[in-house]
Amino acid sequence: MEINGTGILDTFAEAFPVWLSRVIITAATQEWAYKAAACATGFATSRIGCPCEAGIERSLSSKETPDGRPGVSILICADKKNMRSNVAGRISQCILPTPTASAFDGFPDAAFRFYTKMHYFGDKYEERCMVGGRNCWKIPVMEGDYVGEERFGTVKGIAGGNFLVMGKDQQSALSGAVAAVEKITGTGGVITSFAGGIVASGSKVGCSNYRFPMPASTSHLLCPTLKGRIPGSLVPDGVTSLYEIVLNGIDEISLKNAMRTGIQAAAETGTVKYIGASNFDGKLGQYRIALHELFR
Repeated sequence: MEINGTGILDTFAEAFPVWLSRVIITAATQEWAYKAAACATGFATSRIGCPCEAGIERSLSSKETPDGRPGVSILICADKKNMRSNVAGRISQCILPTPTASAFDGFPDAAFRFYTKMHYFGDKYEERCMVGGRNCWKIPVMEGDYVGEERFGTVKGIAGGNFLVMGKDQQSALSGAVAAVEKITGTGGVITSFAGGIVASGSKVGCSNYRFPMPASTSHLLCPTLKGRIPGSLVPDGVTSLYEIVLNGIDEISLKNAMRTGIQAAAETGTVKYIGASNFDGKLGQYRIALHELFR
């Protein structure tokens, strides 16, 4: 299969279940909402070494937020048992300190809910209040009052959807990957948690050559500089650079739509030789997203 001269390899992305919480961040301006969102999604690229995975989902107009101010929605992905601590920590350490920022629940109808206990920061000077029909807390802070919700929902989602952008050289592959992320960004329902939405160092489970245990190591079969030096290389001929786009989403439909959109955008640049996907032979996740099926 080809799209605009780019070969779409006959392979699949392997994804797995995850729990998600959505935090709606508002502020006096879109700029301050984005600053808070960027801070709240820091050090959250991969659960291999981070406490959770998180990313900016999309910008929100004042008509889409509980307090009628401009906002940004973020998704936080973690194990269900660890969701409260991840959400509470990022609100308390990243959103609360940001000028004019507030945090609201993005999954108000979720069956599973938890309390962040943010109001204790008020040291008994806090007060209950209503914002857009929601039960909130008003906490005195140096700039005036922080106002936000303290109860949040969490829902089942899907993580690990991905595709590989392969080029004849680094710039060709990177241009295609950037185009893919730009097209995916803001579509809603998905995040790309890595810097710029792009992964330069794909990984595999464990390691092959060290005797001590490691959670992950370089995906050597996808390293162009190892082609010809190792058996079983998965790097196609003529490819010297690869980038991976990894996505988490609220459901399989959202994930597939984002993958399709990103692949199409990468192929349309005319700089990409092949699009592939990273998988673990079906041993890691229960979802198999075949690339060819996305376009049928």
